[in-house]
Amino acid sequence: MTAHGVLLVTAVVWAVTLIRPVRWRAFVAGLPLPMTAALLVTGYRVDGAQVVGVIGLNLFFGVVALTHHRLCWPILLADLAGIGGYLALAVALRPVALPFVPILAGTVALWLLAVLVLRRRFTGRDPTPAADGPQRAPGWLPAAGRLLLILTGAVLTGLLGQLLRGLVVTFPYAGVLVAVEVRRELPVFCRHFARNSLALVGFLAGVHLGQDVSVGIGLATGWAGFALVSAALHLPVGWRGEH
Repeated sequence: MTAHGVLLVTAVVWAVTLIRPVRWRAFVAGLPLPMTAALLVTGYRVDGAQVVGVIGLNLFFGVVALTHHRLCWPILLADLAGIGGYLALAVALRPVALPFVPILAGTVALWLLAVLVLRRRFTGRDPTPAADGPQRAPGWLPAAGRLLLILTGAVLTGLLGQLLRGLVVTFPYAGVLVAVEVRRELPVFCRHFARNSLALVGFLAGVHLGQDVSVGIGLATGWAGFALVSAALHLPVGWRGEH
């Protein structure tokens, strides 16, 4: 990852530390800024692998939440378990051809099923900071430590580039530190992140449509797809709240 990519990841994590509502923390964490940087640096064309990578992002946060909250592992060890789950997915899919359209259709169907299951299981309101205790410890990890973790992740993905292949684009660059920041609310965060994942799929679909013209057009259509899906996911919530 280039210096620009490190700055983008740092900006995402910093923004998450400033936001209190879990829903919007998950939204910011799901911005496709690291994906954009990775696509520019690696030159990979978007195909089914990156769409599966979005599922891998949810797998990462799910493993971290399970090991940290259910098994009471330290958060950094839980982070390593999450990365291990992502790498296991990459290894399993390495010899498999992943055509874009069938993978896209299957992922959207899986997303709809997941949303229905999560909606039935979690019907209450999100916990408030007052009821759930302090949401974060700002001084828990110094800025130098955060930068070191980001750089370590960048070096790791560089070394594992041949193993990850297309999934290097969706590697949880920011997710490693975001999981640390939201560690007290990880189960709720995972639910919101899973819902917002459809917008990341919209981003990849847009890039896929425009990448044959040029990289710039592909990224522009990708961000347009992300914006459209995000609006569809979030605007109805605000409309109901106002009326």
